[in-house]
Amino acid sequence: MFDLKGQVAVVTGASSGLGKQMAKGFAKQGANLAILARRIERLEEFAKELEKEYGVKVLPIQCDVTSTDSINAAADAVEKEYGKVDILLNCAGSSKDKGVLDMADDEWDFTIATDETSVFKMTRAFGNIMKKQKYGRIINIASMYGLVGNTEIPTIAYHASKGAVINFTRAAAAELATSGITVNAICPGYFYTELTQPVLDTETFQQFAKVHVPMQRYGQEGELNAAAVFLASKEASYVTGVILPVDGGYTAV
Repeated sequence: MFDLKGQVAVVTGASSGLGKQMAKGFAKQGANLAILARRIERLEEFAKELEKEYGVKVLPIQCDVTSTDSINAAADAVEKEYGKVDILLNCAGSSKDKGVLDMADDEWDFTIATDETSVFKMTRAFGNIMKKQKYGRIINIASMYGLVGNTEIPTIAYHASKGAVINFTRAAAAELATSGITVNAICPGYFYTELTQPVLDTETFQQFAKVHVPMQRYGQEGELNAAAVFLASKEASYVTGVILPVDGGYTAV
């Protein structure tokens, strides 16, 4: 089960963090890849690593997920190279962390554009390729912060954007169900990335996590891969509109 050989997976935010981890998970299952991010040098280096370790084909593409033109160009490049797209993992994101009373308009707009609107634009571009073949697996990386608020970090736009991704996922799943395309979301808990490490490494936050995360630890590298591979698989053909927390139990209490 869960063999992805011969399939084409598009992964955004693949130059670092969770996107890089899940791209590796897809490659391990045999999928060929198109990896997208703004930092092309990192993508090219990562592509060589994946090709060498897993024997798959990897196409690195510089892409700004807030730009419609950049996304459409990437979609054209992937279709030209592979002729199809089987899997889309929307993982690119960033955030300006401020509370509701202190956040400036530009900070709000940046976060919404990067974390929410990008998911719509990517889904539109690559979903239209999937529709031609009447098959596709779209996986959106939301967050447990899209399901709940929090008392430790004021980050209102991030909560709002990830909550929107969750209901976008449900709506898109309903719309695309008869086109052979499933749409699901993963809600990660606390995982190390370039953005989160400065906060997660603080003693204060480590104590917070021990109290609020039932497993009393952060997620480890690779612990999202099983969820991503499952939702990307042919076997998950009757799974759509699902919101799957991978959070050590944070949203269970």
